[in-house]
Amino acid sequence: MVTWNNLDTLAAFSKLIQLKDCVNIARAMTGENGAARVKKYSAPMAAGLHFNYAAKQVNDDVLAVLAELAKETQAIDKYKELLSGAVINTGEKRLVLHQLARGQQCDAVIADGVDKREFYVSQQKKIAAFAKKVHAGEITNEAGEPYTTVVQIGIGGSDLGPRAIYLALENWARVHDTLKMEAKFISNVDPDDAAAVLQSVDIAHTLFIVVSKSGTTLETLTNETFVKNAIKNAGLEVSKHMLAVTSETSPLAKGADYMAAFFMDDYIGGRYSSSSAVGGAVLSLAFGPEVFADILDGAAETDKLSLNENILENAALLDALIGVYERNVQNYQCTAVLPYSQALSRFPAHLQQLDMESNGKSVNRRGEPIHYATGPVIFGEPGTNGQHSFYQLLHQGTDITPLQFIGFKNSQIGMDVTIQGSTSQQKLCANVVAQIVAFACGKDDSDNNKKFEGGRPSSIIIGDQLTPAALGALLAHFENKVMFQGFIWNLNSFDQEGVQLGKILAKRVLAHETDGALKEYSDLLDI
Repeated sequence: MVTWNNLDTLAAFSKLIQLKDCVNIARAMTGENGAARVKKYSAPMAAGLHFNYAAKQVNDDVLAVLAELAKETQAIDKYKELLSGAVINTGEKRLVLHQLARGQQCDAVIADGVDKREFYVSQQKKIAAFAKKVHAGEITNEAGEPYTTVVQIGIGGSDLGPRAIYLALENWARVHDTLKMEAKFISNVDPDDAAAVLQSVDIAHTLFIVVSKSGTTLETLTNETFVKNAIKNAGLEVSKHMLAVTSETSPLAKGADYMAAFFMDDYIGGRYSSSSAVGGAVLSLAFGPEVFADILDGAAETDKLSLNENILENAALLDALIGVYERNVQNYQCTAVLPYSQALSRFPAHLQQLDMESNGKSVNRRGEPIHYATGPVIFGEPGTNGQHSFYQLLHQGTDITPLQFIGFKNSQIGMDVTIQGSTSQQKLCANVVAQIVAFACGKDDSDNNKKFEGGRPSSIIIGDQLTPAALGALLAHFENKVMFQGFIWNLNSFDQEGVQLGKILAKRVLAHETDGALKEYSDLLDI
């Protein structure tokens, strides 16, 4: 039987506080000490990835107490409960089943009288069959011509994760001849977003996927109407160009305007939905269902590794525990995600929603106020671009920001050039290595303007190449990290009440039911 307790009531947390100043990163990472740490502090991940945390402010003593914290909070037991169908989402009284959508093998999870594993598998099979028919030319437009582009219409989790994954694998797919259709995304209710995408595609050869679990998301329905008007204005039939990803009970489920509908349910939250039909439809159409299956395999392998009770062999749990140590003992407020891979250009944006929407909470699972810090602010951009923009603050600013690097030994495309004795990929890898050591060790100088204090902690996830399986492993690693941190902080990481108030007030503005500041701001924008 698991118990849920606030972090500040735990014996392990009290012990952890006593270890705040036990590691000097600059000293620990210098010379042979640093070399030994890099070799020692590494944990295996799925799909051949590794999590190296040598430049974090931890040592064996800290790790031992973190292991005690994992045990005291019953982090693995809570994960097992989640997998078995417990009502982990207490705010909405729902199960949490996103891992079930990617091959997780366990006892049947029955909800609403349905075997949910079978339900998710059936939707994946339905999507795969549809995608294959599109690619084979068995499903065509009005003129009997093939579709060449797919556009996803959605917002939040219906956009950020699938978009990040598509961009991450677009060039890989070109090289491996698996790019079946180009994909684009419409998310913002700003009409310029939809207009720009529509102007960039040939509507007659485009499939549009409307993604809304409830079928009532205002921004998505507005953009859907925008697109429908464009289809009609082109003299085309809407039902030949639109698909829906929604719940079986939503208004979109049986709409006459949709060629096909694929289903999800309330047990998979938006930001965790990339491995469901939300990501499955657009990615299977873009790359083929086999590539999407590889993504799921990498994620499923991560889920399995995340059950290991030895934190040194469980990278997601270890990453989560170190993050709690940094947030609640070292009092760091932010985390920067820095992928040294241009393909991961939108991955930090996805992780921003995943982390901040999940653990940006100030009450516990019982709705009681808590008195310790929870989720950090997440931001990031690809290296080396970030080095020439915000790294100045990371190196010499007044606040210390923990860093999560991601790097690959080999590029996706294979094209390269040698300049001054090294290739572009070697220069990229050299930069990430240099940054880790520079942040950790710093540099002394009589000129304070050129002095680097160092002591800036970082970790790095390293792989051979960004493949579909590696990307799935990365995706699940961060999902599970956020989940474990929610368990440790005693939060409900699977609702998002914080996004609701703005929606309610926006509806009031549009209905002209305003007064006070709401009315004055509305008048300023001529609403």
